This record gives sequence, C-alpha cells and structure tokens, in this order.
Amino acid sequence: MRTRLLLAAACLGLFGFASTASAYLPQLTGSTPRGMQRGTTQKVVLTGTRLSDGRQLLFDREGIQVKSLKAVDNSKVEVELEVPADTAPGLYPLRLVAETGLSNVLMFGVGAMPTIDEKEPNSEFASPQQIENNTTVEGVVAREDEDYFAVTLKQGERLTAELEGVRIKKGRSNPFFDPYVAILNSERFELATSDDAPLLQQDCLCSIEAPKDGTYIIVVRDSSFGGNNDRYRLHVGSYPRAVAVIPAGGPPGEIVDMTFISVGGDAWIEKVQMPSDVSEAYPLTVSTERGVSPSPNYIRIQPMPNVVEQEPNNSYKESTAGPLPAAFCGVIGEPNDNDYFSFEAKKNQTVHIRAYARKVLRSELDSVINVYNDQGGRVGGNDDSGGPDSFLEYKIPADGKYHVRINDHLKKGGPGFAYRIEVKLATPQLTLSLPDRRRYEATQLNVPQGNRAAVMINASRARVGGAIDISGLNLPEGVSITPIQMPANRTTVPLLLTATPDAKLDGRLVNFVGKIADNPIESRFTQQHQLLIGQNNSVVYDYRADRGAVAVIKSVPCSFEIVQPQVPIVRNGSMNLTVKVDRGGLDADIPIRMLYNPPGIGSSGSIKIPKGKNEASIPLTANGSASIGPWPIIIYASVGGNEIATEPANLEIADKLFTFTFPKTSSELGAEANVLVDIEITREFEGTCEVELVGLPAGVVCEKTTMPITNETEQVVFPVKITDKARVGQHKTLVARATVTSPKGVIKQTQGTGILQIDKPLPAPVAKPAAKPAAKKETAKPAAPAPKKPLSRLEQLRQSKKAETSDE
Repeated sequence: MRTRLLLAAACLGLFGFASTASAYLPQLTGSTPRGMQRGTTQKVVLTGTRLSDGRQLLFDREGIQVKSLKAVDNSKVEVELEVPADTAPGLYPLRLVAETGLSNVLMFGVGAMPTIDEKEPNSEFASPQQIENNTTVEGVVAREDEDYFAVTLKQGERLTAELEGVRIKKGRSNPFFDPYVAILNSERFELATSDDAPLLQQDCLCSIEAPKDGTYIIVVRDSSFGGNNDRYRLHVGSYPRAVAVIPAGGPPGEIVDMTFISVGGDAWIEKVQMPSDVSEAYPLTVSTERGVSPSPNYIRIQPMPNVVEQEPNNSYKESTAGPLPAAFCGVIGEPNDNDYFSFEAKKNQTVHIRAYARKVLRSELDSVINVYNDQGGRVGGNDDSGGPDSFLEYKIPADGKYHVRINDHLKKGGPGFAYRIEVKLATPQLTLSLPDRRRYEATQLNVPQGNRAAVMINASRARVGGAIDISGLNLPEGVSITPIQMPANRTTVPLLLTATPDAKLDGRLVNFVGKIADNPIESRFTQQHQLLIGQNNSVVYDYRADRGAVAVIKSVPCSFEIVQPQVPIVRNGSMNLTVKVDRGGLDADIPIRMLYNPPGIGSSGSIKIPKGKNEASIPLTANGSASIGPWPIIIYASVGGNEIATEPANLEIADKLFTFTFPKTSSELGAEANVLVDIEITREFEGTCEVELVGLPAGVVCEKTTMPITNETEQVVFPVKITDKARVGQHKTLVARATVTSPKGVIKQTQGTGILQIDKPLPAPVAKPAAKPAAKKETAKPAAPAPKKPLSRLEQLRQSKKAETSDE
C-alpha cells in the first residue's frame, strides 16, 4: 500500500508539467449537428481549438464511416460522414487525430428517425413548434429558456420523449446543463415529467399513452431554469423504450429468450442472439414493429448460465435455485419486494457475489444483498461497493445450500428495478489501466516520428501473482513497445513507445494486453474519460474505454538520453542525474522531468536544459525508506508542446552505507569543544570517503569540516569553537554528510540529527570583603539570663520519665 501511495503522489506532481503540453493539443468542444440519422450521408462541422492540422477521426464503435475531412481553420474541421442504415442507434465516442496529437473524446449521436432543428420562437406554451411524431429535434436551451413542441396523437397512441443533453456535453461546467422534460396536454396539465432518468444517467425519459385524440405538448428546459446555449437531441416518437431487460445478458454465442419491460410498464419477449465475445457492457439495440429505441440497453455477455427468478421467491424457503456459477436475474417489481436465489457450495470455496443494477444495466435499483445459510441465518451482506451496486466475497464455512436475497435500499420497486447477480467462484483477475497525467484528462499516447513517448501503465491483480509482460495489439504501423516487465511486487511501470522515422501519421485504438508467464489468465484494459465535470470537481458523466488511443505525430528535431548511473542512490542519499540532448537545430530552453519517481525518491520538476547547452542534471534524493532494488526510469522533455521520452535507464536504490550517531556535545560561549560522530559502516565501500559536518549554528566555527574515513573508521572528531555571537540554547541541526568517490561515480549519504548545547559561562565567584580592624571593646556587663520558657505538661512528663530511668 505504501508503494502505491508514493507512486500516486509522484504522478500527481506531474500534472502541472503535463498541462503545459495539453495547451498544444487539439481540443473538441462540440459539433454541428450533434448527431445524424442512420442511412444518410451528411457534412458535420467539428468545433474546438487547435484543430488546423486535423487529419483523421477515430470512432470507438464501428458503424460510422468518414468520407472526407478538411481542417477549415484553427477552430473548425469539416467532415463528411456516412452512417449505414444498419448502424445501431446511440452515442459514438470520437477523437480527432492531428499532426500534433490526439484530441479529447466527444460523443456523437446516431438515430433512427429524421432529424430537424428547433425553430424559434417556441418559448411559449401558446406558440409551440409543430413537429411530427417519430422525429429527432436538435435544439438549444438559452438562459431561462423553454422550448415547446406540439405533437398530434390519436387515442391510445404512445408518445415517448428521450433527451440527450448531459451525455453529449464536454468540459467543466458549474452549474452544468441539467435537462428537464415534461409532456403536457392541451390544457397544460402535466401527464409525465422527467429530470434524471437512471437509464440515461442525468438525461431525461418520459412517456404517455394518449388518453384521447388531440395535441400534446413537450417542453424542454434546464431543471433550474438555467441554460447557457446548451445543445440537446430530443427523440420524440412511438418507438419501443425498454427500461429493463431480463435476463440482462447471457453466455457468448447463445440465443436467449429475453423479456423487455417498457417505460410504460408493458412487456414482450424476444429471442436474442448473444455476440460471440465476452463483454462487460454490450449495447443491445431494441427494435420492434413500432421502431427502434434511440439508445441501447446494456447487458453483460459472460460464460455462465442465466437463472431467472420464479415467483414466489420472497423468502429463503422459496428461493429460485441455480448452479454455481450462475447469473441470477429478475426485477424488484414492487415496493418492499425481496427476491431469493439459492446455490450449493463446498466448504472453503471462496464465492464472489456481485449485483449489477445502476452500473452497466442503468437500473433504478439501489441494491442490497444478504446471504443466508440453509437454516435462514444471515452469514454476510453488502449495500454499496464503490458505488450503489453490491459485492460480497464469502468463504463457504461448510458444505450446503446458501441463499442470496436482493432488495432495494429504500424498499422501492417497479418495472425499472432490474438486476443481475453474478455468483461464481473467486478467480484470478488482471486489469490494466492508464492513469491520468493531466488532471481530468484521459491519457493518450502521441509518438513523434523517429522518436519516443512514454506514460505509466497500471496493473490491478486479484488472486494472481507474477511478473507481467505488456504488449499492444493494433499499434500504428512503425510503432513498437519497448519491453519493460512489471515485477510481481509492483503495480505500475513505464510504457515506452517508439516510432520509426518513416512511420505514417496515423491514429489507432490499441488493446493493451498483460501476460503472466505460465499463466493462462486473460487481462482486460479499461480507461476512464471524464467527459463532464461539475461542482466540486465531481464527475457528472464519464465513458469507460476498453482500448487506449495511440497516434504517430509529426517529427520533432530533438532526441534525449540519460547518462546511465554507474553507482546506486542510497537511502538518505542524493544523486545528480545527467540528461543530454541532441538539439537538431533547436535553440531554446528545454524543460525536462522524470516520468515518475520510484517510491521514496524525490526529483526536481523545474529543471531546464538552458539555451545553448546540451545537458543538465536533475537532482534526486532518497528518503530513509526508499524502495530498494532496480527501477527503470525515463526522462521526458517538452519540445514545442510535444513530450519526448528517453530510452529507459536503470536507477539502483540501495540501503544506506553508514549509520551516524551523535553523542551530545555541550559547551559554553567562548569555549572550544569536540563534536563526535560515531560511524557504523553497514557494508564496505569502494574508493575514498569523506564525512562532512554541516548544520553548525551561527557563531560556531569549525576550521576543518571534512574528515577522511576508511572502512575501519569508527568515530570522527570535529573541533569547534563557540564564539560570543552564538545563540545560547539547544541546537538540533548537526548533520553528517558522507561522500564516496570512486571511478564509477559519487555516492552521497546524509544523516542527522546531532545536538549541540550552548550555555552561558558560570559567573566568577564573588570575593568576600576584607575584615575591619576590631574596635577596643569595653568590658561588658554580664547579660541577664533569659527567662526560662515554661514547659508544657507533655514536656514535664517526658522529663519526669527520663529522671526515673536514670535512677534505676
């Protein structure tokens, strides 16, 4: 844990340096339009900053084809997109690849219905914009704006309104656009409203069945009557809109009977072909004779059988039984509902029980799970595990049947309260991820032609050990990964990519893979893209990618190298790490920095190779608990907004050579003293060594602050003189610094802290005054005897007793 915390702190320290580079990268902020109908070809204008060298689009999902791309200026790129008629509706993450690097992710919508633009004036209930049912509207909400749309329906006809607002917004916004949708009748009575629909995160979904023929009004606004020219896509129609799918997934390649529950509460069953590959969140498009849903329902494709609840199953005595492993699926259909499932397990088996509801399924359910033995005794449970969904790891104490209960935290229920509980034996897991280098911005790899780029890659292991070899599938042509193995006791290593000089300018989505020798475990990759940041830097909407983006960008004239240290840095020690540059004609200051600091190592983040110079040194320090062993280190430099990496060098961290102790030294102002330093040599050193005394307080002088030592030295003595200008008191500032010099290099170690006590001199004794000559004395008269003090009764008795004793 300490290693992970230190590495996390080191990564946080890099944000400021990396933010400089982000100022040169392309940034996408929006598009016009924000989506398009499938089966059409259309021109789309991407807007943002630093777009003038854009040359390629990357979509994380298949389905959209780029026919042409032209950078208009620094803020616009025109693209012609073709969306085949069989493309699944929903949101498609895209990035712009420019000659200078990759942009951020922007969501682009694909719909099944014709798209029209909102037309003003439509801000009054009395003057709505008339639209046809089964239409997508692209609109804008200005400050305190309300957009009204009128639809004519027949009695019994379904009207559903689904809005994309939060999900197509990008950036930081406080307050952010929080859309609200309502359906009203012609008398302005609200028939349905929606602010935040769990299925759509913080976007809206509402639906009605027309009670009679007539005109119905849909209103769109910000929930708090805000708005800042916020864009939205409103899907209005009679299309099917499932809020729950049961079972919510299935085994790869199988055909599964699925029950779809609509936003109106009605249900239907269809046979659905599961994809052949495992998926953590597969987008399932819902289609009927009434149309196609504007966005998918997400399900899980996992190699385990489905077990659908069979009512009644409201107690452990009525549990729906299933095997181990299994996916228990159902819906908390009404308030106060509980669903029970059972499975059999053997003693000492460790079982993972994970509920999927808010995550993946986007269900309304806030799950709580509890586990009971076959006698009804509770043996474990969980409410929230890194979010509102539940997870429990349970070691089976005895052979037998065990029961899992699921319910809503607030005892709610309804058609949208679907769940999937995956129960399986605990298995090894290996997950790779790219940590953010710029705060709130997902890391992307931009590799200059003929040069290198590097980031850190993390690994999370569960029930598996061993060193990890990392590779990349689908790398751009001419790009390779330098193998840097992640040892079994580490969770992060540098990921170094190199592009050949003739590598084509190209962007790819790369699946980074981790493999452990002699272990068949398959790793997975995940990366968070924080698309919308709200108040207090909370993530309002994010996207989890299963591949990382890599681009080959235009060449940079410079290259860099680390001068390989030939000696270790020791605990409590320091070192200067030399970096050289081949400028290639560049005449400017070049900032350089460590890609990361090994645990316990500190480095300066403000070093530059000065203009006209070809090298600089980065000071490194090691604390007393620096992690011993070899560490691959990489330096990266910022050149014209590009980050160029060196080849890795090996930094060896070793234990300290010496243990210094300081017997306390005390002296007075104006006096001399000896400062003693006891030396314990923990292992022999090569070369010569000097010990320097530093940290002497002001007013204390040492004529020889450096003393040579050998491997046999046990103590050194530093004579000091305390002048009258020294401050009286205790000084805890003495430090011993050892410098070992050999042909291989210099090792420095510093250790304290010694104490020097300075006191004031004792004052000189005061001489007694000389005796005065005796004066002639007159004969004094004898003094009258003092009157005797009367004895108390107790004293009289004591004297009487004493007299009797002496007589005897």
